[in-house]
Amino acid sequence: MSRPYSGNSMFEFPNSPDEVLKALTENDYLSDEGLATVVFLSLTMQRPLFLEGDAGVGKTELAKALASWTDSELIRLQCYEGIDSSQALYEWDYTRQLLHLRSAEASGRAQTEIEVVEDELYSERFLVRRPLLRAIDPAPGKRPVLLIDEIDRADDEFEAFLLEILSDHTVTIPELGTIGGAVTPIVVVTSNRTRDVHDALKRRCLYHWVNHPELEREIEIIRLKVPDVSNRLARQIALAVGSLRGQGLYKPPGVAETIDWSTAIGKLGQETLNEETIRLSLGTVLKYREDQNRVAEQGIEMIMAAVENE
Repeated sequence: MSRPYSGNSMFEFPNSPDEVLKALTENDYLSDEGLATVVFLSLTMQRPLFLEGDAGVGKTELAKALASWTDSELIRLQCYEGIDSSQALYEWDYTRQLLHLRSAEASGRAQTEIEVVEDELYSERFLVRRPLLRAIDPAPGKRPVLLIDEIDRADDEFEAFLLEILSDHTVTIPELGTIGGAVTPIVVVTSNRTRDVHDALKRRCLYHWVNHPELEREIEIIRLKVPDVSNRLARQIALAVGSLRGQGLYKPPGVAETIDWSTAIGKLGQETLNEETIRLSLGTVLKYREDQNRVAEQGIEMIMAAVENE
């Protein structure tokens, strides 16, 4: 018998990876057995899940599916070069603090009252909660899903800062004291592997490399996300995308591009793939000029061969 998830009375621990697989499918995410197993272990062990893989393979979508399944808030921290702790954790609303102080002075309060007002400036009222603080100190009875997206874009200093947060799920704010620790959020960390992430961060997580989906699963994804596309066309598109991924492109298409391409071909009113349709719609599946030129010059025949030989 499953037991309630301690942070969300509406969510229950899964008893097996099969339950995870079923639940993700019900929330429009088609997983394979390996990914479902590591999600199961991440939930039951309450450990962060570190997902690496090419851009567009569905890492971010998994976090969204988890939030939908657990009926939780999805809190997303988008990493970028130069991000620091104040942008990720908290900062003070200096504008409101200044207005509050000036208002007190303008009202003619005594000096002792002004000193009390100054003490009020560093209270919850003026605290701006950024994603990490919102995740480790959520509303009572809630366990959010924290998505730390594209950690490989951040620098080493930010990684080191994350280590403490992911270990203790608390933060000390000098003016307020220690906050958090009561709830362990569901944490998903993603990386496109534009650089190697330090082992210290990975050690605190369960790890999974997310591959591009196999043919049959990609067909299922197309049919799920673009239901107007026929089974035949979905198979042709999946075969075509598989061919593109084998052509050594600068940015091979991910699942997101597969879905966009399927939608575009459907909008063009095509029931089967042909060379002209591929040529005209390359911009929906390939996002670099060099890749488009390479495929237009020598790759379309390879795509058609893959489609016709199935």
